[in-house]
Amino acid sequence: MDILIPYLHYIGIMILMGALLAEYFIVKQDVSAAQIKSLANIDLVYGTAAVLVIVSGLLRWFVFDSKGAAYFNANPLFHIKLSLFVVIVILSLFPTMKFHKWLKQVMRGELNGLSSKEMRKTLLFIRIELLLLALIPVLAVMVELGKRFK
Repeated sequence: MDILIPYLHYIGIMILMGALLAEYFIVKQDVSAAQIKSLANIDLVYGTAAVLVIVSGLLRWFVFDSKGAAYFNANPLFHIKLSLFVVIVILSLFPTMKFHKWLKQVMRGELNGLSSKEMRKTLLFIRIELLLLALIPVLAVMVELGKRFK
């Protein structure tokens, strides 16, 4: 378990980042009905990866990390990292709801094109998620090395 849980955690993070980048590159262009179906599937992968990251992260924090929970609990950078992930999860709800709305419209044959305003707003949320997600590895390294605010 000392190897499996961190492995699953890292794999989950890589899948999550890959799915988010895929969403970004699809939403960045004019989106077709087929791409909306792909977005819904990619978002399902994203959500599943987020669950894997959360579960494996909690297991590492409370059960399987040799440093113990007290080490992480005492480090404010760990709490910032955790808070950033929570913010990312909350931000991801907006694109998820949009993708499902668009998918329903595609399934009913009601999609007449997406407004550029709607696309820009969805893209903004994804960009913010990517930015925040890019900060997490830096914080993770700092926590692992025992760095703190001075």
